[in-house]
Amino acid sequence: MHTERRTRLTPEDRRAQLVSLGVATLVDHPLDTLTIEGLSERAGVSRALLFHYFGSKNGLHREVVRTARDSMLRATEPIAYLAPLDRLRDTLTRIVLFVREHRGTFYSLVRGVASGAPEVREVVDQARAVQAERLIAVFLELGMPDSPLLRIALRSWVAFAEEALVEGALETEMPATAIVAFLQRSVTAVAASVERTDD
Repeated sequence: MHTERRTRLTPEDRRAQLVSLGVATLVDHPLDTLTIEGLSERAGVSRALLFHYFGSKNGLHREVVRTARDSMLRATEPIAYLAPLDRLRDTLTRIVLFVREHRGTFYSLVRGVASGAPEVREVVDQARAVQAERLIAVFLELGMPDSPLLRIALRSWVAFAEEALVEGALETEMPATAIVAFLQRSVTAVAASVERTDD
């Protein structure tokens, strides 16, 4: 009689598996519905194991959101050798594609996290800071002087862009090219308004 041998996962692999399952849950369910109980049932493991790995529901949310955030940042990493405006357009294009390919995940990141615990919101705020720095780098390369107002404006634009992506990329069938063009025009206008203000 042949008995199938089960592969025993290391604690690190098991934890990664549970986080991945949590991220997959965001495809169809908002973040606030992800619970220790629900994930333990879906994964076929005890609640005690999840508490061991994550400590609490907030701990679970933090790790799931961090993994989703890192996936988004990797997928939208600017291509360094492109000229600044080409790099901006390419990055915006990949952001729109990511949003449409990971609708539930993106929605949970920008909307579901708003009511979450501070440590969960901090994870998303870190992603916004990275995206803002990517924009700042583009406009500095284009010769715009660095200033506190430029940084404030571009960080604020990231929040604006998130809302535009939810409304445009998720709620409509608007062509991706039209969304990218709008985002590029709007961020360029925001940066230009800072330059005029400084004059």
